[in-house]
Amino acid sequence: MRPELVDFHCHLDLYPDLAESIAACDSRRAATLAVTTTPKAFRRNVELAAESEFVRVALGLHPQLVAERASELILFESLLVETRYVGEVGLDAGPGHYRSFEAQKRVFARVLDLCEAAGDKVLSVHSVRAATPVLDLVERVLPRTRGAVIMHWFSGSVREAERAVALGCYFSVNQRMFASENGRRIVSALPPELLLTETDGPFIKVEREPIKPGDVGQAVNMLAELRGWEPEVTRSQVLSNLHELLA
Repeated sequence: MRPELVDFHCHLDLYPDLAESIAACDSRRAATLAVTTTPKAFRRNVELAAESEFVRVALGLHPQLVAERASELILFESLLVETRYVGEVGLDAGPGHYRSFEAQKRVFARVLDLCEAAGDKVLSVHSVRAATPVLDLVERVLPRTRGAVIMHWFSGSVREAERAVALGCYFSVNQRMFASENGRRIVSALPPELLLTETDGPFIKVEREPIKPGDVGQAVNMLAELRGWEPEVTRSQVLSNLHELLA
């Protein structure tokens, strides 16, 4: 079956029931990238998603966890051969994580180096207050001929977004991005062929409850309204973008 929706960044294993979360994506026919925050979480996700038609599992080492989990980079290296997908990885220079920023850069540079060597990896990248250093490393280490980068919940400047576009990056957008002026400005400036949708569940809340896995309908509608498109045209564009990304 062909997917009907795209949720290209969701933490399925951070919901109370991973199997139930996978089933929710399948029932919505949402092509979902199940990102992980540590390499140790990867195998369980793969095991439970093995029969899923719509869920693919990414191998991650979240920058916010590098201070405690940098030693898992060795495990990351051994597992990379098992998946095409990498995430959540990247850099976070927010006040709660800046102390580990140099270690984050070393880990992210190594992740990019491994992906460049392997080729054909698809990365979901975190860049909180760190868009420029993320793009510096991507430009230096991972040319677009060796892998694809998707900027997850991008919160940098329009100029940084333009640089990411020039480097061939895609962008996964969620409904929370439309709540800020900067988010709307960025999404408005992005080429339509580089846009994907995401939930970033369970971190986004809807009526005080975690957003449901694969529930990107509101993101599609908000994107359509912002860009002056019909919702169905928007949904089809996102699906077409995913097809091109993975082709």
